[in-house]
Amino acid sequence: MIESQFVAASPEEVGINSEKLEALLSRAAKEVEEGLLPACQVAIARHGKIAAVASFGDATDESLFNVFSSTKAITSAAGWLVMQDGKLKMDERVSDIVPEFGTNGKDKITVEQLFTHTAGFPHAPFRTAEWFDHKRRMERFSEWTLNWPVGSRFEYHPTSSMYVIAELVERRSDMAFDEFVRQRISKPLGLAEMFLPCPREQHHRIVPVTHVGEALTEKDYAALGVPMPPVTEVTEDALTAFNTTETRLVPVPGGGGIMSAATLALFYQGLLNGRALGGSEIWRKQTLDAALKVRNNYPDLMGIPVNRALGVVVAGDEHRNARGFGHTNSPLAFGHGGAGGQIAWGDPATGISLGYCTSGHDRNVIRQARRGVGISSRAASCV
Repeated sequence: MIESQFVAASPEEVGINSEKLEALLSRAAKEVEEGLLPACQVAIARHGKIAAVASFGDATDESLFNVFSSTKAITSAAGWLVMQDGKLKMDERVSDIVPEFGTNGKDKITVEQLFTHTAGFPHAPFRTAEWFDHKRRMERFSEWTLNWPVGSRFEYHPTSSMYVIAELVERRSDMAFDEFVRQRISKPLGLAEMFLPCPREQHHRIVPVTHVGEALTEKDYAALGVPMPPVTEVTEDALTAFNTTETRLVPVPGGGGIMSAATLALFYQGLLNGRALGGSEIWRKQTLDAALKVRNNYPDLMGIPVNRALGVVVAGDEHRNARGFGHTNSPLAFGHGGAGGQIAWGDPATGISLGYCTSGHDRNVIRQARRGVGISSRAASCV
């Protein structure tokens, strides 16, 4: 549960327009009411407080969701703190910190390239349960090979680079990755239910992942003039594995976060303000400025610059809807979505942050993307 001090008495208390808010909630509920999605939850925040939270379908306000790759912003924010502490630099070679990693041409990879998905090993395998066996973890790092030359292109690393970032956090902070996240991020922000991993006693609250709708065919993509997405490790089986107790107990740094939409929205309030409401500073302004600077503009599959900062995406120009934001987000908005349509962002121009979670992962990725744009566009204009 979110502490009452983080919940506004009314949307207007934090400058949220109630009529526009209703449009946001109505859009979030749409596919649940139509029977496509089994459940979803949405929360909008401003000035350090939740302005509204709503749950639909098989979810209540007590429900938790796996936010998948929205976790990357949390892991990245942990890395930013290690940099802020003066214990990690972007231009350091990863192999100088983790010697076991520097095999098969990976010795040239820098810390920055891990965050920006230019490191060259997007398809490197890792079994989640191996995280707790440090010897096996190092063996995995050593076994990994490059899929393409380091720094030569952008390709999204679904999990691999984040495992290494978590290792860097551990080595340079002398603290277990999940404990670092608790002590330096979730506790200072007052977010007791930002779970990475999720303790067993909370598993009954998690809405299980399901897959809905029909996948588009190659012919469908051709008719839309859109290239067919490549096959990656983010398969239906990989996502439904997070319905198991074993996987939920692993702090998967690239996708294992479990929380509510309200927790997601408040996490971004923490990033927008550098602290929780009434709390002490966590991220200094210069830390956030450096972290949110766009580092590369390699084109995506559609030929659109990706606008990658250190572990998060920046909205940028008129193509922001292709980066997971709404048409009405400002160019400064930043965040990271998650598999199945999870939405998480903060917008410095308005102070609004959004969290949206769903357990129903739409096989129709175009419909899923349009849903995200529709929800984000309505949220971003709620001031």
